[in-house]
Amino acid sequence: MGRLVRKPKALQAEPAQDSDFGGMFPSRARPVAQADLGDDYLTRMVKYIPAEIIGCSMLANAILAQAMAAGGGTATMAGFSVTTIAIGALLVGLILTPLFCWYVREDGDAWIVNAAVSTVAFPFWAYLMGAVAFARFHDGNLAAILVLTFTAVSGLVAPVPKRPKPQEQKSANPKDGPRLVESLTA
Repeated sequence: MGRLVRKPKALQAEPAQDSDFGGMFPSRARPVAQADLGDDYLTRMVKYIPAEIIGCSMLANAILAQAMAAGGGTATMAGFSVTTIAIGALLVGLILTPLFCWYVREDGDAWIVNAAVSTVAFPFWAYLMGAVAFARFHDGNLAAILVLTFTAVSGLVAPVPKRPKPQEQKSANPKDGPRLVESLTA
């Protein structure tokens, strides 16, 4: 299981074997159709949460919240207001979320869908975690309702199945097998 949501794969047939053990015994095995359904609803729902970015954001916000507590509403860091730095940190988190999805992608991952949903999810989670950027209008009850609702709805976002290439479609049909070989050798 990868970190990102997996794309469903189309139905493919395994190639039939002529015989086993170098031709000593004829094979009675039939081609078996294989399909990868991708990730289910609950798995998608969990994988869309940008946990690594939220973790980094929580660390930065803990430092910023400490500065706000020590300096009050006019707290500054390096000449900038803490609120401005917090908004900048939130924007950096929004930029890093799709970059992280791109960085950890593997073959078969729907990283673009994952990046889009995770990027939209990040502000909801930041609001729930009490990001300093949202300090003026933070409400814990509303934050919990928003995150629960968004997370439940995000699981409904499923990537489109990967279409087999035209050559793969031909090889899946046993009648088209010889034509495929002829077209590849020509």
